[in-house]
Amino acid sequence: MSEKGRLRRYYKQKRKALGPVRKADLDAQVAGQVLDYVKAHRRFQHFHIFLPISKLTEINTFPIVRELLADGKHVYTSVTDHVNGGMKTVEIFSNTQYINDKWGIPVPIEAKEVMEKWIEIVFIPLLVCDLKGNRIGYGKGFYDRFLSRLSPEVFKVGLSYFVPEISIEAEPHDISLDICILPSGIIEFN
Repeated sequence: MSEKGRLRRYYKQKRKALGPVRKADLDAQVAGQVLDYVKAHRRFQHFHIFLPISKLTEINTFPIVRELLADGKHVYTSVTDHVNGGMKTVEIFSNTQYINDKWGIPVPIEAKEVMEKWIEIVFIPLLVCDLKGNRIGYGKGFYDRFLSRLSPEVFKVGLSYFVPEISIEAEPHDISLDICILPSGIIEFN
């Protein structure tokens, strides 16, 4: 098994072992850190955010979505095309309703695709990152392909329960993070 594969398996198990009470506490801490960051960086108005896959114990981003929308921000998410390996961007609103697709990803009902040129900041799911901003996701490359279509100036933000590894081997197609937001604070890269 590759080192990335080993880390992927380890952090999936570590996330599942959190338990619902600890997870809810960490979710609230991450959300608090994100919202503090957004308040300190008012220039950002257009946010792309992943929606949590519950069965994979992902960080609950719905409270972040609610607060961003309440603050008048534009919020987008992606609808994944698992056949072609792509993602299309859709805008979400406070009254958006969701249904889980067959992989457990919340998908906005009646969502309309929008142009990605407005996106200023992307919140990226991950299992763990390293001290240089390299990250390990689920190994399917959806976010690397998505990020490669965006302007290089788009700010890339990982959300993680866990402190970074020292080093993760990066592959040529990997796109690194600008910062990672943890329950305990923010790590800046570059």
